[in-house]
Amino acid sequence: MKSIVGTICIMILLSTGLRAQTGELLIKNNDKGLYIDHKVTPKENFYSIGRLFYVHPKHLATFNSLEMTKGLNIGQVVKIPLTDTNFNQKTERGLPVYYVTGNSESLYRVSTNNRNVLMEKLRQWNHLSDDNVAAGSKLVVGYLISNESAATAFANLDKLETGKKTNAQNTNKEVATLETTVKQDPKKEEVKKEVEPVKNSQLIQVTQELKYSPGSISGQNSNQGYFRDFFQQQISQQPISKEQTVTSGIFKTASGWADSKYYLLMDGIEPGTVVKITNPTNKRIIYAKLLGEMNGQKENQGLNIRISNAAASALDILETDKFIVKLDY
Repeated sequence: MKSIVGTICIMILLSTGLRAQTGELLIKNNDKGLYIDHKVTPKENFYSIGRLFYVHPKHLATFNSLEMTKGLNIGQVVKIPLTDTNFNQKTERGLPVYYVTGNSESLYRVSTNNRNVLMEKLRQWNHLSDDNVAAGSKLVVGYLISNESAATAFANLDKLETGKKTNAQNTNKEVATLETTVKQDPKKEEVKKEVEPVKNSQLIQVTQELKYSPGSISGQNSNQGYFRDFFQQQISQQPISKEQTVTSGIFKTASGWADSKYYLLMDGIEPGTVVKITNPTNKRIIYAKLLGEMNGQKENQGLNIRISNAAASALDILETDKFIVKLDY
Protein backbone atom coordinates (compact mmCIF):
# COMPACT_ATOMS: atom_id res chain seq x y z
CA MET A 1 0.00 0.00 0.00
CA LYS A 2 2.79 2.44 0.92
CA SER A 3 4.52 1.80 -2.40
CA ILE A 4 1.33 2.66 -4.34
CA VAL A 5 0.90 5.91 -2.44
CA GLY A 6 4.57 6.72 -2.97
CA THR A 7 4.29 6.10 -6.71
CA ILE A 8 1.20 8.30 -6.95
CA CYS A 9 2.95 11.09 -5.02
CA ILE A 10 5.97 10.96 -7.35
CA MET A 11 3.71 11.09 -10.40
CA ILE A 12 1.75 14.02 -8.98
CA LEU A 13 4.95 15.95 -8.24
CA LEU A 14 6.28 15.35 -11.76
CA SER A 15 2.92 16.22 -13.27
CA THR A 16 2.57 19.42 -11.25
CA GLY A 17 6.10 20.57 -12.06
CA LEU A 18 5.71 20.06 -15.79
CA ARG A 19 2.24 21.56 -16.07
CA ALA A 20 3.14 24.57 -13.92
CA GLN A 21 5.95 25.74 -16.15
CA THR A 22 4.98 24.73 -19.68
CA GLY A 23 1.45 25.97 -20.30
CA GLU A 24 1.09 25.30 -24.03
CA LEU A 25 3.85 23.14 -25.48
CA LEU A 26 5.18 24.78 -28.66
CA ILE A 27 7.14 22.72 -31.15
CA LYS A 28 10.37 24.12 -32.55
CA ASN A 29 12.95 22.94 -35.07
CA ASN A 30 16.70 23.22 -35.59
CA ASP A 31 19.39 21.35 -37.48
CA LYS A 32 19.16 18.49 -34.94
CA GLY A 33 15.40 18.03 -35.27
CA LEU A 34 12.12 18.85 -33.55
CA TYR A 35 12.05 19.83 -29.89
CA ILE A 36 10.19 21.70 -27.16
CA ASP A 37 11.66 24.02 -24.52
CA HIS A 38 11.81 23.15 -20.83
CA LYS A 39 12.85 25.53 -18.07
CA VAL A 40 14.95 23.89 -15.37
CA THR A 41 13.40 23.94 -11.89
CA PRO A 42 15.09 23.39 -8.49
CA LYS A 43 16.67 19.94 -7.99
CA GLU A 44 16.33 19.01 -11.68
CA ASN A 45 19.26 17.50 -13.54
CA PHE A 46 19.93 15.64 -16.79
CA TYR A 47 18.72 12.36 -15.29
CA SER A 48 15.46 13.64 -13.76
CA ILE A 49 14.60 15.59 -16.93
CA GLY A 50 15.44 12.52 -18.99
CA ARG A 51 13.07 10.41 -16.90
CA LEU A 52 10.38 13.08 -17.15
CA PHE A 53 10.51 13.27 -20.96
CA TYR A 54 11.69 9.72 -21.83
CA VAL A 55 15.02 10.95 -23.23
CA HIS A 56 18.41 9.39 -22.49
CA PRO A 57 20.30 11.95 -20.35
CA LYS A 58 23.38 11.79 -22.60
CA HIS A 59 21.25 12.32 -25.69
CA LEU A 60 19.68 15.31 -23.91
CA ALA A 61 23.13 16.77 -23.22
CA THR A 62 24.31 16.17 -26.79
CA PHE A 63 21.17 17.68 -28.31
CA ASN A 64 21.79 20.85 -26.25
CA SER A 65 25.59 20.86 -26.82
CA LEU A 66 26.06 20.69 -23.05
CA GLU A 67 28.46 18.76 -20.79
CA MET A 68 26.78 16.55 -18.20
CA THR A 69 29.61 17.12 -15.72
CA LYS A 70 28.75 20.83 -15.51
CA GLY A 71 25.11 20.25 -14.53
CA LEU A 72 22.19 22.60 -15.11
CA ASN A 73 21.15 25.96 -13.66
CA ILE A 74 17.74 26.88 -12.29
CA GLY A 75 15.84 28.79 -14.97
CA GLN A 76 18.04 27.47 -17.78
CA VAL A 77 16.06 26.59 -20.91
CA VAL A 78 16.78 23.08 -22.17
CA LYS A 79 15.68 21.74 -25.55
CA ILE A 80 13.77 18.45 -25.24
CA PRO A 81 14.20 16.40 -28.44
CA LEU A 82 10.99 14.89 -29.77
CA THR A 83 11.55 11.26 -30.76
CA ASP A 84 9.51 8.15 -31.51
CA THR A 85 9.68 7.39 -27.78
CA ASN A 86 8.14 10.60 -26.47
CA PHE A 87 6.25 12.14 -29.41
CA ASN A 88 3.01 10.55 -30.59
CA GLN A 89 1.53 11.66 -33.92
CA LYS A 90 -0.95 8.81 -34.38
CA THR A 91 -3.39 9.09 -31.48
CA GLU A 92 -4.53 11.65 -28.93
CA ARG A 93 -2.45 10.07 -26.16
CA GLY A 94 -0.35 12.53 -24.18
CA LEU A 95 -0.15 16.30 -23.90
CA PRO A 96 -0.95 18.36 -27.03
CA VAL A 97 2.04 19.94 -28.78
CA TYR A 98 1.30 23.05 -30.87
CA TYR A 99 2.81 24.49 -34.05
CA VAL A 100 2.44 28.19 -34.91
CA THR A 101 1.72 28.71 -38.61
CA GLY A 102 3.57 31.25 -40.74
CA ASN A 103 2.35 33.51 -43.54
CA SER A 104 0.60 31.75 -46.44
CA GLU A 105 1.27 28.36 -44.86
CA SER A 106 -1.07 25.60 -45.98
CA LEU A 107 -2.04 22.54 -43.99
CA TYR A 108 0.17 20.51 -46.32
CA ARG A 109 3.17 22.66 -45.35
CA VAL A 110 2.28 22.24 -41.67
CA SER A 111 2.34 18.49 -42.24
CA THR A 112 5.72 18.46 -44.02
CA ASN A 113 7.27 20.71 -41.38
CA ASN A 114 6.22 18.29 -38.64
CA ARG A 115 7.40 14.86 -39.79
CA ASN A 116 4.64 14.47 -42.36
CA VAL A 117 1.94 14.00 -39.77
CA LEU A 118 -1.22 12.90 -41.56
CA MET A 119 -3.32 15.83 -42.73
CA GLU A 120 -6.40 13.84 -41.72
CA LYS A 121 -5.09 13.89 -38.14
CA LEU A 122 -4.41 17.63 -38.32
CA ARG A 123 -8.00 18.26 -39.42
CA GLN A 124 -9.37 15.98 -36.72
CA TRP A 125 -7.26 17.32 -33.83
CA ASN A 126 -7.86 20.96 -34.77
CA HIS A 127 -11.51 20.68 -35.91
CA LEU A 128 -10.72 22.02 -39.39
CA SER A 129 -13.27 21.84 -42.20
CA ASP A 130 -10.70 22.59 -44.95
CA ASP A 131 -6.96 22.97 -45.48
CA ASN A 132 -6.80 26.75 -45.16
CA VAL A 133 -5.18 28.07 -41.98
CA ALA A 134 -4.59 31.64 -40.91
CA ALA A 135 -1.09 32.93 -40.15
CA GLY A 136 -0.33 32.72 -36.43
CA SER A 137 -2.71 29.81 -35.81
CA LYS A 138 -1.76 27.31 -33.12
CA LEU A 139 -2.35 23.82 -34.42
CA VAL A 140 -1.93 20.53 -32.57
CA VAL A 141 0.66 18.48 -34.49
CA GLY A 142 1.17 15.65 -32.01
CA TYR A 143 1.17 14.65 -28.36
CA LEU A 144 4.00 14.58 -25.84
CA ILE A 145 4.37 11.29 -23.98
CA SER A 146 5.89 12.13 -20.61
CA ASN A 147 5.45 11.39 -16.93
CA GLU A 148 2.87 14.17 -17.02
CA SER A 149 0.73 12.08 -19.35
CA ALA A 150 1.56 8.96 -17.33
CA ALA A 151 0.25 10.64 -14.21
CA THR A 152 -2.92 11.63 -16.08
CA ALA A 153 -3.41 8.05 -17.26
CA PHE A 154 -2.96 6.76 -13.71
CA ALA A 155 -5.57 9.23 -12.45
CA ASN A 156 -7.97 8.11 -15.18
CA LEU A 157 -7.45 4.50 -14.13
CA ASP A 158 -8.39 5.40 -10.56
CA LYS A 159 -11.53 7.09 -11.83
CA LEU A 160 -12.39 4.13 -14.05
CA GLU A 161 -12.00 1.56 -11.28
CA THR A 162 -13.75 3.45 -8.49
CA GLY A 163 -16.28 5.59 -10.36
CA LYS A 164 -15.27 8.62 -8.29
CA LYS A 165 -13.18 11.75 -8.76
CA THR A 166 -9.70 11.63 -7.24
CA ASN A 167 -8.94 14.40 -4.76
CA ALA A 168 -6.97 14.94 -1.58
CA GLN A 169 -9.80 13.68 0.66
CA ASN A 170 -10.42 10.33 -1.01
CA THR A 171 -6.98 9.34 -2.37
CA ASN A 172 -6.34 6.69 0.32
CA LYS A 173 -9.75 5.14 -0.17
CA GLU A 174 -9.34 4.99 -3.94
CA VAL A 175 -5.87 3.46 -3.67
CA ALA A 176 -7.30 0.69 -1.48
CA THR A 177 -10.09 0.11 -4.03
CA LEU A 178 -7.60 -0.02 -6.90
CA GLU A 179 -5.37 -2.50 -5.07
CA THR A 180 -8.32 -4.79 -4.33
CA THR A 181 -9.59 -4.61 -7.92
CA VAL A 182 -6.18 -5.44 -9.39
CA LYS A 183 -5.82 -8.46 -7.09
CA GLN A 184 -9.19 -9.74 -8.29
CA ASP A 185 -8.50 -9.14 -11.98
CA PRO A 186 -4.92 -8.22 -12.87
CA LYS A 187 -5.58 -8.57 -16.60
CA LYS A 188 -7.63 -5.40 -16.94
CA GLU A 189 -7.41 -4.30 -20.56
CA GLU A 190 -7.62 -0.63 -19.55
CA VAL A 191 -4.14 -0.67 -18.04
CA LYS A 192 -2.24 -1.98 -21.06
CA LYS A 193 1.04 -0.22 -21.83
CA GLU A 194 2.57 0.35 -25.25
CA VAL A 195 5.45 -2.06 -25.78
CA GLU A 196 6.95 -2.64 -29.22
CA PRO A 197 7.72 -5.13 -30.64
CA VAL A 198 6.31 -7.16 -27.76
CA LYS A 199 3.07 -9.00 -28.63
CA ASN A 200 -0.28 -8.29 -26.98
CA SER A 201 -0.15 -11.52 -24.98
CA GLN A 202 3.07 -10.31 -23.38
CA LEU A 203 1.54 -6.95 -22.49
CA ILE A 204 -0.60 -8.73 -19.90
CA GLN A 205 2.53 -9.45 -17.91
CA VAL A 206 3.27 -5.73 -17.77
CA THR A 207 -0.19 -4.96 -16.41
CA GLN A 208 0.26 -7.58 -13.72
CA GLU A 209 3.00 -5.44 -12.21
CA LEU A 210 0.19 -3.33 -10.76
CA LYS A 211 0.39 -5.92 -7.99
CA TYR A 212 2.77 -3.75 -6.00
CA SER A 213 5.46 -5.21 -3.79
CA PRO A 214 6.92 -3.79 -0.56
CA GLY A 215 10.39 -4.08 -2.12
CA SER A 216 9.73 -1.79 -5.08
CA ILE A 217 10.85 1.49 -3.53
CA SER A 218 14.18 0.12 -2.28
CA GLY A 219 14.89 -1.16 -5.78
CA GLN A 220 14.23 2.25 -7.28
CA ASN A 221 16.50 4.02 -4.83
CA SER A 222 19.56 2.22 -6.18
CA ASN A 223 18.41 2.61 -9.80
CA GLN A 224 18.90 -1.15 -10.16
CA GLY A 225 15.19 -1.55 -10.69
CA TYR A 226 11.84 -2.54 -9.29
CA PHE A 227 12.64 -6.25 -9.69
CA ARG A 228 15.83 -6.34 -7.59
CA ASP A 229 14.07 -7.75 -4.52
CA PHE A 230 12.21 -10.25 -6.72
CA PHE A 231 15.59 -11.50 -7.95
CA GLN A 232 16.79 -12.01 -4.36
CA GLN A 233 13.65 -14.03 -3.60
CA GLN A 234 14.14 -16.00 -6.81
CA ILE A 235 17.75 -17.03 -6.07
CA SER A 236 16.87 -17.91 -2.48
CA GLN A 237 14.63 -20.63 -3.92
CA GLN A 238 16.83 -21.54 -6.88
CA PRO A 239 20.50 -20.45 -6.91
CA ILE A 240 22.03 -18.79 -9.99
CA SER A 241 22.79 -21.47 -12.57
CA LYS A 242 23.55 -19.41 -15.69
CA GLU A 243 26.18 -16.77 -16.38
CA GLN A 244 26.28 -15.54 -19.96
CA THR A 245 27.83 -12.74 -21.98
CA VAL A 246 25.42 -11.91 -24.81
CA THR A 247 24.74 -9.47 -27.61
CA SER A 248 21.74 -7.27 -26.91
CA GLY A 249 19.54 -4.79 -28.72
CA ILE A 250 16.79 -2.46 -27.46
CA PHE A 251 13.01 -2.40 -27.70
CA LYS A 252 10.88 0.66 -26.97
CA THR A 253 8.46 0.83 -24.08
CA ALA A 254 6.96 3.54 -21.91
CA SER A 255 7.64 1.44 -18.82
CA GLY A 256 10.64 1.88 -16.57
CA TRP A 257 11.32 5.60 -16.79
CA ALA A 258 9.31 6.56 -13.71
CA ASP A 259 8.90 3.22 -11.91
CA SER A 260 12.26 1.50 -12.70
CA LYS A 261 10.45 -1.56 -14.10
CA TYR A 262 12.92 -2.98 -16.61
CA TYR A 263 12.15 -5.78 -19.08
CA LEU A 264 13.89 -8.05 -21.57
CA LEU A 265 13.09 -10.48 -24.37
CA MET A 266 15.04 -13.76 -24.62
CA ASP A 267 14.59 -17.27 -25.92
CA GLY A 268 14.92 -20.40 -23.84
CA ILE A 269 13.94 -19.31 -20.34
CA GLU A 270 10.61 -19.08 -18.54
CA PRO A 271 8.68 -15.79 -18.91
CA GLY A 272 8.56 -14.00 -15.58
CA THR A 273 12.16 -14.91 -14.70
CA VAL A 274 14.09 -11.96 -13.27
CA VAL A 275 17.57 -11.58 -14.75
CA LYS A 276 20.56 -9.66 -13.38
CA ILE A 277 22.05 -7.60 -16.23
CA THR A 278 25.51 -6.04 -15.98
CA ASN A 279 27.13 -3.53 -18.33
CA PRO A 280 30.72 -4.87 -18.45
CA THR A 281 32.18 -1.50 -19.49
CA ASN A 282 31.09 0.38 -16.35
CA LYS A 283 29.90 -2.46 -14.03
CA ARG A 284 26.41 -0.95 -13.70
CA ILE A 285 23.73 -3.47 -12.74
CA ILE A 286 19.98 -3.67 -13.20
CA TYR A 287 17.36 -6.38 -12.70
CA ALA A 288 14.90 -7.02 -15.53
CA LYS A 289 11.90 -9.28 -15.91
CA LEU A 290 11.54 -11.55 -18.93
CA LEU A 291 8.44 -10.69 -20.97
CA GLY A 292 8.76 -13.40 -23.59
CA GLU A 293 10.76 -14.82 -26.48
CA MET A 294 12.49 -13.10 -29.39
CA ASN A 295 10.31 -15.23 -31.72
CA GLY A 296 13.01 -15.55 -34.41
CA GLN A 297 12.00 -12.31 -36.10
CA LYS A 298 14.28 -11.05 -38.88
CA GLU A 299 15.14 -7.84 -37.03
CA ASN A 300 16.48 -9.92 -34.14
CA GLN A 301 19.16 -11.66 -36.18
CA GLY A 302 22.56 -11.38 -34.50
CA LEU A 303 20.96 -10.63 -31.11
CA ASN A 304 20.64 -12.93 -28.12
CA ILE A 305 18.31 -10.63 -26.17
CA ARG A 306 16.60 -7.25 -26.29
CA ILE A 307 16.28 -4.98 -23.26
CA SER A 308 13.87 -2.09 -22.76
CA ASN A 309 15.09 1.41 -23.60
CA ALA A 310 14.74 2.44 -19.94
CA ALA A 311 16.94 -0.52 -18.95
CA ALA A 312 19.60 0.55 -21.45
CA SER A 313 19.48 4.08 -20.06
CA ALA A 314 19.91 2.83 -16.49
CA LEU A 315 22.95 0.82 -17.64
CA ASP A 316 24.32 3.97 -19.30
CA ILE A 317 24.41 2.30 -22.72
CA LEU A 318 24.64 4.71 -25.64
CA GLU A 319 24.62 2.22 -28.52
CA THR A 320 21.22 1.86 -30.19
CA ASP A 321 22.04 -1.13 -32.44
CA LYS A 322 24.10 -3.84 -30.69
CA PHE A 323 26.07 -4.00 -27.46
CA ILE A 324 27.40 -6.56 -24.99
CA VAL A 325 25.91 -7.28 -21.54
CA LYS A 326 26.44 -9.97 -18.92
CA LEU A 327 23.48 -12.03 -17.61
CA ASP A 328 23.05 -13.93 -14.34
CA TYR A 329 19.91 -15.93 -13.54
